[in-house]
Amino acid sequence: MQLQLRQPAKKLIVAALLCLSAAYLTLSTAQFLAAHSAGVADAPHLRRAVWLDPGNAEYRYRMGRYELLAQQSPQTALPWLESATTLNPHRARYWIDLAIARESLGDTASEKQALQHALSADPRTPDIAWQAANLYLAQGSADDAMREYGVVLKNDPYLTLPAINTCWKIRPDIDFLLDKVVPSSTDEVFLDFLVSRNEPAAAAKVWGRMFSSQQPVDRGHLFDYMRHLIAHRDVSQAALVWQQAASLSGLAAYQGSPENLLVNGDFSLEILNGGFDWMHHKVRGVNLALDPNETHSSSRSLRIVFDGPGIEDAGIRQLVPVEPGTSYEFSGFYKAQEMDGAGGPQLAVQDLYHETPFFMSEELRDADFWKKTGGRFTTGPDTHLLVVRIARVPAGSPIRGKLWIDGLKLVCSEDLPVSAKKETP
Repeated sequence: MQLQLRQPAKKLIVAALLCLSAAYLTLSTAQFLAAHSAGVADAPHLRRAVWLDPGNAEYRYRMGRYELLAQQSPQTALPWLESATTLNPHRARYWIDLAIARESLGDTASEKQALQHALSADPRTPDIAWQAANLYLAQGSADDAMREYGVVLKNDPYLTLPAINTCWKIRPDIDFLLDKVVPSSTDEVFLDFLVSRNEPAAAAKVWGRMFSSQQPVDRGHLFDYMRHLIAHRDVSQAALVWQQAASLSGLAAYQGSPENLLVNGDFSLEILNGGFDWMHHKVRGVNLALDPNETHSSSRSLRIVFDGPGIEDAGIRQLVPVEPGTSYEFSGFYKAQEMDGAGGPQLAVQDLYHETPFFMSEELRDADFWKKTGGRFTTGPDTHLLVVRIARVPAGSPIRGKLWIDGLKLVCSEDLPVSAKKETP
């Protein structure tokens, strides 16, 4: 059975549909024009956007933000921001700017309420936490600020350093910061910061947490820390850090042992240029390379080509932690070709800090076969760190030629068997 509408009913339905369409078109047009006006950041356009779409919280927020920042008028901005938070209380940035306006007007109680609303709406976004922390800090609420800086440190690597810097200024208490504020994920940055601030005790505690958690450590951060420790003569901590870095930085192969305190003495490993491995720098008139064609103890040796005046050092060295007042034996092998010039290069072992020479080899020249050199010495009463290097003697005089070094070894004589002690190097 079909129902048929009478003519008046049809007209009424059509009229209603037309009205609804017109209303929808008007609303859509108003929203379109409002969005267009809101895209222009000046007062007339923003006011027009609010007038066209009065229920849109975003436009009221933009108007309030314009008054707050562009016009520097928190009093004028306040009603706009309050109406925005009323229409949409779930946008944390609305509450943050409302808190800023209230802070500018000295309304601390209302500012705290706005901050609480902001953090309730968005407790984890680092930008919101950063702004809230700074506002809390301006209020003098250090504990609240620290809590929010902790949120920043957990979620935003770009704000890590400024957050750490601010936290350290507020409360330079390493135990509190490690326990309550700074997460282990930012320990490398925290370590670098403390090194730059010359805070050795605090840096040691950060390193201790890094080792305890067995988190991987980038070698660049490790080498920076090692340089800091060595520069401040904290050899015991440097030795401990290097030992612990075996598991944290993949340096198990770069550890000294009783059989050889030198690291990579046969140059079979990649040269790290840091820590307690070989370190090198460019010296004019000297060329360093690893040579797989001339070998003695491993698959390659260190080749040094000299060609120039003014040379005092070959530009490669290694630091070795030792005990004071202890006997050691140093040895190594070398080849030399086409050496020309007064004197020659020599293997040197000396105290890094006092520059006391303990061993100087013969001149490394006139050897077209692998020749052994070495000797025994006793460290001084204050010697904790040796440097092994290749010196030019006499320093500064012209020299030309090629030198190969391999099989370098340093052992504690007191650990050697009696038969080995009786041998003449």
